[in-house]
Amino acid sequence: MGVPTRRRLLVGVAVAGIAALTLAGCAESEDGGAAPGEGGSLEGETVKISGGITGTEDTALNEAFAQFEKDTGIEVTYTGDKGFEGNIVTKVDGGSAPDIAIVPQPGLLKTLIGTGEAKAATEAVEKLVDENWSEDWKGYGTVDGTFYAAPMLANVKGYVYYSPSQFKEWGVEVPKTWDEMLTLTATIQEKTSAAPWCVGFASGDASGWPGTDWIEDLVLRQSGADVYDKWIAGDVKFTDPEIKSAFDAVGEIILNPDYVNAGFGDVKSINTTAFGDVAAKLADGTCALTHQGSFLTANLLDTTTASGEKPVIAPDGDLYAFIMPGMTEGELQVEVGGEFVVAFSDDAATQAVLEFMASKEFADARVKLGGAISANKNADPTLASSEFLTEAMKVLQDDTTVVRFDASDLMPATVGSGSFWKGMVSWVDGKSTDEVLSDIQAGFKN
Repeated sequence: MGVPTRRRLLVGVAVAGIAALTLAGCAESEDGGAAPGEGGSLEGETVKISGGITGTEDTALNEAFAQFEKDTGIEVTYTGDKGFEGNIVTKVDGGSAPDIAIVPQPGLLKTLIGTGEAKAATEAVEKLVDENWSEDWKGYGTVDGTFYAAPMLANVKGYVYYSPSQFKEWGVEVPKTWDEMLTLTATIQEKTSAAPWCVGFASGDASGWPGTDWIEDLVLRQSGADVYDKWIAGDVKFTDPEIKSAFDAVGEIILNPDYVNAGFGDVKSINTTAFGDVAAKLADGTCALTHQGSFLTANLLDTTTASGEKPVIAPDGDLYAFIMPGMTEGELQVEVGGEFVVAFSDDAATQAVLEFMASKEFADARVKLGGAISANKNADPTLASSEFLTEAMKVLQDDTTVVRFDASDLMPATVGSGSFWKGMVSWVDGKSTDEVLSDIQAGFKN
């Protein structure tokens, strides 16, 4: 990940206003007594947050609270845990939950709520979410009709990264439909006599997840949001024609030895190529196209071009990206990922932090620090650290965009992070589509 520039947050009067309202609203505890801190003040209180965000993203997240801490006197401490998904349930069950957890999957969120330890969101937090996010985003933080978790940051999946200068050299343009993308792929292969695409599925115990993103994109684009939702719910099965059609479409690219795996080897090398390693091959020109989420821009900034320079990510720069097109020109369907903020404490300081994290001001503060975007409709996309991220954020804020959360994150863990991930690896290794679909579907029974 790129290192964000350290700077003083100039968030403005709005944050101070939220802080003042928060303090006023939290001056008394639920039993009518004074809130923690002398005289009802929250000065000196500490709120501990845990999540899977690590590295420079960890640093930026802590910095995003700087103005809030100054205004309220609350110390906010975020600790990143690379094994968060595997550890958080154990911590909650063992009585050592953080005050707040930042959860990357709605499925995991549901599991945490199932422990009985998570706190439902307050009316104040729910009001902020109603003002700042779409109903879909709020729905992902709702379990059995009760709203628990506000959305935080987001990423847009399904981008296709490319080199604008190479496109100009080859005389090709950004495709507007899926069929045009297949034609683009064939044209590049003919002009270069090399595989256009680089693909990586390797991700340790999570190997295969980049492949699920490909399939999810095609299900959404080919069959629409209704089928996508029914697929997540298990009403449309992996063995049904709509899902097989998506596998067949993706297979036209990633199972074609003429089209992959640029810079790494044959089709099977997809499983031994780390998902982030494609960035270097894209930057140095070895690879013409790769499919990944908006977060890949951070990986690209850690690479160099063939001339040894840091790549410029811009429409007329070294690298840029377009959203994988749908079947019909002009339609925009995107798959997204993101995090959700759930509390395991209901003290006044924690509630103040939750309200801030659900606000426009928090989104602006974090986005301004670089490398991140938010689906908060009232946040300022021009604060994003690149033109690319500004455009990605506008896509999320556009009411006409059909947005659906990562399907594998919404499915039962035995499927989404189990048989589906494993099935993608088996598919690339040569197992037949019908066998793979049957194997994945069997995950629903375990």
